[in-house]
Amino acid sequence: MSLMFTMRQDFRAPSFGPASSAEIYSEALAMWQWAESNGFSMNVVSEHHGIDDGWVPTPFTVAAMGLARTKRIPFFISAALAPLHDPIRLAEQIAVLDNAAPGRLMTVLGAGYREEEFAMAGVDHARRGSLLEETAAVIRDALALDEVVWQGRTCHVTPRPITKPHPLLLMGGGVPAAARRAARLRLPMMPMNTDPRLVDAYNDEAQKIGFSGGYVMHPTGPTFVHVTDDPDRTWEEIGAYLLYETDTYASFQTAGQHSTPVVHAEDVDALKLAPNLWVDTPQGILDRVHDADGSIAAMNFHPLAGGLPPRHAWESLELFAAKVLPVLTAI
Repeated sequence: MSLMFTMRQDFRAPSFGPASSAEIYSEALAMWQWAESNGFSMNVVSEHHGIDDGWVPTPFTVAAMGLARTKRIPFFISAALAPLHDPIRLAEQIAVLDNAAPGRLMTVLGAGYREEEFAMAGVDHARRGSLLEETAAVIRDALALDEVVWQGRTCHVTPRPITKPHPLLLMGGGVPAAARRAARLRLPMMPMNTDPRLVDAYNDEAQKIGFSGGYVMHPTGPTFVHVTDDPDRTWEEIGAYLLYETDTYASFQTAGQHSTPVVHAEDVDALKLAPNLWVDTPQGILDRVHDADGSIAAMNFHPLAGGLPPRHAWESLELFAAKVLPVLTAI
């Protein structure tokens, strides 16, 4: 079975949870090490700013800590909010990490959407699409070429990255215009949803400019997996954290935006019906994978979602490793 296992950490520590921010960081980094030792395919971190619970605003810093504590597993930044940053500084961070851990850093460049974050950075929210295209082009060229001219300044990014022509960059987004932007930049796309129009728009734009070799990755599979011997008890223990996680993430979405991880639920009972949240017994998880009949590409773990207490997260991970993972890897 070509099923991937990924582990996401956002390092959130809401005030109602028992774990401090320092404890969340310590446990999350340990879980990334655990993911590598158990054959996971990827560790994931995202970026948001000004969130009361401390949602990590510096994904490259956190990725550096994770890369230093592991040996082989790739780290996927999904996504870096490119318009909020100086592109040369971002390119330098990527180049440094590619020297420290060659080929293990992959970065999705996203436009961002929360107006509060743009206000914090002093960036015009209405220009985020054009800013993303400009910033992504500068980052790509600064990593691939010896020098790049940006805003009239000649810039030389050092150290030069090990990965050629540059460390993997992908474009984010969720609408056809974003897919066309990715193709114009001659970069692959990792969209936030599975809208089939994105593939059509990407391929159409690529054909227009004579670009081949690009692709659109579709995010399919559960976005939260928690293994337990007693689902009813576990929902009582973790339901408030998952509801907090899904409520806050849904509140970030703008009109007309659709993101695969989004869940709209008024209470925990409604959460239990969400198809992308898997809280089940070992056999229940295996049955869900079997019933999907190969239609999911990855099982995405988010063990500390919403500041979920680490002890519950560890119980789930260890049960998965003992009773689910051996069966899946044997198929």
